[in-house]
Amino acid sequence: PRPGSRAARREQAAHGTGHGGRRTMGERWGRVAIRRPLLTLLAVLIGLLAVAVPARDLQLALPDNGSAPTSSSQRQAYDTISEKFGPGFNGPLLVHADTSRATDPQAAAATLVKDLKAADGVAAVGKPQVIDHGDAAVIQVVPKTGPSDQKTKDLVQHIRDEAPTWQQQTQAEVSVTGTTAVNIDVSDRLASSLIPFALVVVGLSLVLLLLVFRSVVVPLKASLGFLLSVAATFGAVVAVFQWGWLASALGVAETGPVVSILPILVMAVLFGLAMDYEVFMVSRMREAHVHGAAPREAVLAGSRHASRVVTAAALIMFAVFASFFPGGSTMLKPIAFALAVGVFIDAFLVRMTLVPAVLALVGRAGWWLPKWLDRLLPDLDIEGERLAADRQKDRTDGHGPGLPVAVGGALQEDPH
Repeated sequence: PRPGSRAARREQAAHGTGHGGRRTMGERWGRVAIRRPLLTLLAVLIGLLAVAVPARDLQLALPDNGSAPTSSSQRQAYDTISEKFGPGFNGPLLVHADTSRATDPQAAAATLVKDLKAADGVAAVGKPQVIDHGDAAVIQVVPKTGPSDQKTKDLVQHIRDEAPTWQQQTQAEVSVTGTTAVNIDVSDRLASSLIPFALVVVGLSLVLLLLVFRSVVVPLKASLGFLLSVAATFGAVVAVFQWGWLASALGVAETGPVVSILPILVMAVLFGLAMDYEVFMVSRMREAHVHGAAPREAVLAGSRHASRVVTAAALIMFAVFASFFPGGSTMLKPIAFALAVGVFIDAFLVRMTLVPAVLALVGRAGWWLPKWLDRLLPDLDIEGERLAADRQKDRTDGHGPGLPVAVGGALQEDPH
């Protein structure tokens, strides 16, 4: 075919997928993924959703001495206190009562102590410590359960729910503080911020990928694949560190709530890596498609040329994160495990398997963009397509760009 024609570009794109040469492992992987794309899609979806089921029971808490290594002195002291006095003595609550507006501050404090002793989940209530000439009192409340137990969290919430009632009865304003209550509040705040954080991250990725690839399917597929990877990662964390599956084999000594910063940290790191892998894979596929390759051939082009980069990058990151797992602390172990598992799932199951299957299944619709949206979006021309078109036009017209020549000691453009 004539150089520069559509047929020549199609032949070149097809050649780029591996025709006429030895197939790489990435291309063979891609061919397996798109041989039965619907079957591949269903298998990956069912598998990852099954792994993600335990994520519904994800519990968050800040670490305390109960999660320290059993050989450490702080853990031994924690266990001794729990055995001799009760687990709640490791994390007592401090109840502050502002009695400045009460007609009888001592009676208000006594009423508060009586109600606290009758509350469910309370092991002991200390004597009120009066401060500021009787205008306030601090009462120590010892729960029956440990600092990270769900019943302790329920007790804190119960005291806060009863505060308006006590204020009506005694005119005393009641609030709860202490290390245990602060840790509970921090965990709740981080948990409540998880969904807004995910919406912002996924929303920005949709916009950016829409601008880069000028496709509706590609951004949606990338974002949904990322959420699927995160859900499966959280499910694996819950199964190992809360339910105790494979805990002994992986060297997990204690099970319980995971550190509160894990979800946001894992989502942030995995998002950056997932989008990198997505761009590596899909940009090569789009390049082959733009140059005339059929949808399946374009998918194989991406698998052939980008799979090595994705595989190498994923294995490096997996090794880095996994290296922190064996000797890491109880706070670091779940983070390292989540990042290592998340990278593996996203790179090999989502980007290198699910992405080719989806694009092969939808065909040319994978690169479809409504005309009205195409006119609204700025054309970033990431791949320099307009530059290539201008060069081809110059060659067709019979003259190319001018070359600089020296005239009178200065560089000027040669019109010829």
